[in-house]
Amino acid sequence: QVQLVESAGGLVQPGGSLRLSCAGSGSIFSINTMAWYRQAPGKQRELVASISRRGTTNYADSVTGRFTIAREDAKNTVNLQMNNLKPEDTAVYYCNADVDGLSADNSRIFRNYWGQGTQVTVSS
Repeated sequence: QVQLVESAGGLVQPGGSLRLSCAGSGSIFSINTMAWYRQAPGKQRELVASISRRGTTNYADSVTGRFTIAREDAKNTVNLQMNNLKPEDTAVYYCNADVDGLSADNSRIFRNYWGQGTQVTVSS
């Protein structure tokens, strides 16, 4: 069964950097769009950055110039490099991907998956 597993987040001081990784596991044939979302307390989940299978990237205005998304297709991985972090970046970060793979009953299916979420806290 396909799963998305994220690396641990952490506590970072303002102005600091952090790199998140998300790896797809299970029987995966291909991955289309991969993305990172975040959800701060009391707010809706929002798109942070996405990258298509062809490498086209898209960023939220609030992170443009500070965050970089990249993918490693050979490892079914997507990374998010976060620089110059601000307190308002504090949130639970979720990996998301459109995956062509095998489901639990071994049927081939193309569907959207979420990671379990990882906490990023920016504070002095």
